Amino acid sequence: MILTIDIGNTSITLGGFETDEPSFVARLATDPTKTEDEYASKIVNILNLHGVTKENVSGAIISSVVPPLNSIMKNAIKLVYGIEPLMVCPGIKTGIGILCDSPSSVGADLICSCVATNSLYSAPALIIDMGTATKMIVTNKQGAFTGVSIIPGVMMGLNALSNGTAQLPMIGLEAPSTVVGKNTVDCMKSGVVFGNASLIDGMIDRINREVGEELPVLVTGGYASAIIPHCQHKMIFDKNLVLKGLNIIYKKNK
Repeated sequence: MILTIDIGNTSITLGGFETDEPSFVARLATDPTKTEDEYASKIVNILNLHGVTKENVSGAIISSVVPPLNSIMKNAIKLVYGIEPLMVCPGIKTGIGILCDSPSSVGADLICSCVATNSLYSAPALIIDMGTATKMIVTNKQGAFTGVSIIPGVMMGLNALSNGTAQLPMIGLEAPSTVVGKNTVDCMKSGVVFGNASLIDGMIDRINREVGEELPVLVTGGYASAIIPHCQHKMIFDKNLVLKGLNIIYKKNK
């Protein structure tokens, strides 16, 4: 089994691959203050819950947007499994081009999404990753990364709304029955859910006009399932797109 690890700003996603689809996916909170021993213990316990023993894991690969955790996670994997994990970083084989001003600055998660989309779906494409931030990534006909728009994420906006006001509470992400709310909670839900859906639709239209064609849209990320059903554009949802990209990159390098 290949262990794929995507370290995000909010959560760390683990996936185990023996085929092209993950046999399990698990998550734990991102915490840069934890040590490699603490992460090693957490990973062992999580994998045990999914029936994965130390002997089952033959390789590992990591993508990260939290640099302080890079060496901690690599050492945790070495401690538990005795293997040196690959790291998605400059120099690793991805099979795609990075066409931007500073290729080394492109997030590893964005590269993984592009690799998976190019290999499993289509090119060119528009990839929307709705995590801590909402990223809208464009690839060209060769599957190369050509650029991205980065938008404050769904929960980032909601937290700012609640924490920055005296009378607005924290709410869930369920859509209200009407766009024009009749009470505080429904008013906020309308803005967060329908507002983000409208933002996505509007950005898709702008991007399509800029590239001169209607791009197929792939969607991933933890908040996508709450927002995408309320968008007007046709989209393909793949919640494990980044992990699949990690699995593909591992195979290219091993």
